[in-house]
Amino acid sequence: MRLIGLLFSMVAGMSLASPAPARPAKDWRATVVKLPTGAYAIGNPAAKVKLVEYLSYTCPHCAHFVAESKAPLHDDLVRRGVVRVEFRHAVRDPLDMAASLLARCAGPRSFSGASEAIFAAQASWYQQGATWWQANGPAIQSQPELAQLKAAANGSGLTQLMRGRGMTAAAINQCFAAPADLNVVTAMTKASWAAIQGTPSFTVNGKAAAASDWSNLEPQLRAAGAR
Repeated sequence: MRLIGLLFSMVAGMSLASPAPARPAKDWRATVVKLPTGAYAIGNPAAKVKLVEYLSYTCPHCAHFVAESKAPLHDDLVRRGVVRVEFRHAVRDPLDMAASLLARCAGPRSFSGASEAIFAAQASWYQQGATWWQANGPAIQSQPELAQLKAAANGSGLTQLMRGRGMTAAAINQCFAAPADLNVVTAMTKASWAAIQGTPSFTVNGKAAAASDWSNLEPQLRAAGAR
């Protein structure tokens, strides 16, 4: 009996001495806030590197950048809290504005996913939307701007894309029901085009980055401290 008691004591001691399992590292991609300008910032507010992206949903080079940078930027540097990304709209046309309102309407936590989905399907909805706008744009010019944008979203397939991501018809209608976000994106776009020459454009810690793709931007992020 004394031997059994000793064995139990040894096992208990080993259990107490065992280190607690490490907590999983925080995934900073889930930290999304709306800044006073209306722009969404994704990642660690205290990140050493602050990246500002000026993007347009109808810009093919922007879609390419988002696709090629997802794994190294968002899935690594942003996830680990090394880089914080701020998305600033630089709208170029009505289809771009319609896409912007839908992406933002999804809410802060869904903004990144909605943006990625819109960029990933750009070749499809943009072509469909351009064809639709050419055929129907003149006929709806007398309608309020939000009504035109809603019609463009429907005609381009953007609405269907967002429905596929779980947005309800009522939620989508709400995206085009009030001018608040339209005014925010319009003001942001004006400020963006006053600061840049084209899309995509970037700043790293407040300084303009000479880059239009990931291969040229990444070394500048590394030089700024993104490890």
